[in-house]
Amino acid sequence: MKVYHPPHIPSSEITPAHVYFSRRDVLKLATVLAAGLGLAACAPSPSSTATPVTSPGKTDERGDPATPYEVITNYNNYYEFSEQKEAVARLAQNFQVHPWSIEVGGLCRYPRTFTIEELLRRFPSEERIYRLRCVEGWSMVIPWNGFPLAALLKEVEPLGSARYVRFLSVYRPQEMPGQRSPFYPWPYSEGLRLDEAMHPLTILATGLYGLPLPPQDGAPIRLVVPWKYGFKSAKAIVKIELVEEQPATFWSTIAPHEYGFYANVNPEVPHPRWSQATERRLGELGRRPTLLFNGYAEEVAALYRGMDLRQYY
Repeated sequence: MKVYHPPHIPSSEITPAHVYFSRRDVLKLATVLAAGLGLAACAPSPSSTATPVTSPGKTDERGDPATPYEVITNYNNYYEFSEQKEAVARLAQNFQVHPWSIEVGGLCRYPRTFTIEELLRRFPSEERIYRLRCVEGWSMVIPWNGFPLAALLKEVEPLGSARYVRFLSVYRPQEMPGQRSPFYPWPYSEGLRLDEAMHPLTILATGLYGLPLPPQDGAPIRLVVPWKYGFKSAKAIVKIELVEEQPATFWSTIAPHEYGFYANVNPEVPHPRWSQATERRLGELGRRPTLLFNGYAEEVAALYRGMDLRQYY
């Protein structure tokens, strides 16, 4: 299986975000988004040959330009703050990310609690430019900074009985107004199979565009699994637990017929309420075809050999 080797870019070579983006591009993108947000998130739209409105420089391995910082940080699915994407950044302004610690335990030889400072010192930051595909039918290209989740799990040495990894997000209803809703099973929880968690594409992100991760994007540390729909990537993680049984997760608990445990991007498996065959890349007019495993099939398809991808959605 092909192993993905991300580029190692020293922080001294990363252009500051305020220099990187031109004001003209941002204004053009705002116009496109304003028009697009009036449409249903998953409604089909006519094809278009218009040039995507993005910032120059950073691209993913397919040559797709990175989504501008202003869009990544102002269009957020984060129900802990709000169900309205454009409201999250404002409501997250006073979210406290220091001090922060993450408990790593369960079925492992050396359980321990790490502070965020320890993690940043112990695990060198890498840049990973990944596509993000939302289950709602929109997508971005994001230059994350972080480190492989496998590096952290190796520190605690999973036991042979460990088959899954459970992630738990912070619960602070006093700072996260969305958590005051009684209609959701807070705190947010997610899970991966152990081999998925150990895959070199799976990272814990602590920044984007060379800057610290903003609160609205999951600060100070979040999971990123680029071949799965975005809701699998838990934000503001406070606990990582190695377990034997498949863990219950936030969305599969709420609506198991709509949000399966695996949540691999698959254009052939529609959501019960819309097709997943195409997606709307933020900053583009029209829609583009959705790629199996979000375009990472060469790297991850072997994880699911022999499985019915329509059944294990």
